Amino acid sequence: MDQSSAQFPGQALPAAYLTPGSSSFTDFLSATAPELLPGGRKAPEGAVQAPHGTTIVAVTFRGGVLLAGDRRATMGNVIAQRDMEKLFITDSYSAVGIAGTAGVAQELVKLYAVELEHYEKLEGISLSLDGKSNKLATMLRGNLSAAMQGLAVVPLFAGYDTDAEDPDRAGRIVSYDVVGGRYDEAGGYHAVGSGSQFAKSALKKRFDPDADLDTAARTAVEALYDAADDDSATGGPDVSRRIYPSVISITGAEGSVRLTEERTAEIATAVVNGRLENPGG
Repeated sequence: MDQSSAQFPGQALPAAYLTPGSSSFTDFLSATAPELLPGGRKAPEGAVQAPHGTTIVAVTFRGGVLLAGDRRATMGNVIAQRDMEKLFITDSYSAVGIAGTAGVAQELVKLYAVELEHYEKLEGISLSLDGKSNKLATMLRGNLSAAMQGLAVVPLFAGYDTDAEDPDRAGRIVSYDVVGGRYDEAGGYHAVGSGSQFAKSALKKRFDPDADLDTAARTAVEALYDAADDDSATGGPDVSRRIYPSVISITGAEGSVRLTEERTAEIATAVVNGRLENPGG
């Protein structure tokens, strides 16, 4: 290192690090190290066997929205992991649940969280809720080549719109397809993953837009239980191993909060005991 580099360490960095440009961290990574992007790596030819995450549900309630997910990951007919974490807080007022190829999905959503933080640091403000959901759609489109090889990612976005006129109805849910299509779920609930059809059927009967957080969390766990009852890839509450669904709530007052294991255990145990009393439903 020469004397000028020692005096001014920043000069040792590549020019791209010192050049003003887009406030998008993903754009920066595309220009400087595209191989580090989730969709920037070449997958081997043929089918790829990788763990898959399964069922995620989202439910709005009076004053917010929540995500809930089972903990099972499968690889073909094998349970690859029993306690996988599929829900991620991505900023103060948003969270993402993942279904699909577990490794790629986790990498993509972690990069997405960095993207939101990077934008906020450079611009001094957070992206709007629409901006956040659109950014995730753009990143999904960047994973299209991997999706075509079987490494698909299907996220479920939940956020609280701090600019909403009615704070009681500020919870929002956005779903996506594997090619980056973005869909606002105006019904107040949604589910993705292998058990989603069973979970949505349960939510259709139990959903209450005026419910409080505790009731909405119970509804979400009930839906996951129904999904696990009919879908072998979805894991139900595992009382013997103390493995319970994950739940993240997002409200205007508290922002994005992961419910404690003790609280989710209490909810899941109540659901299980309720089914013991009424095995038929």
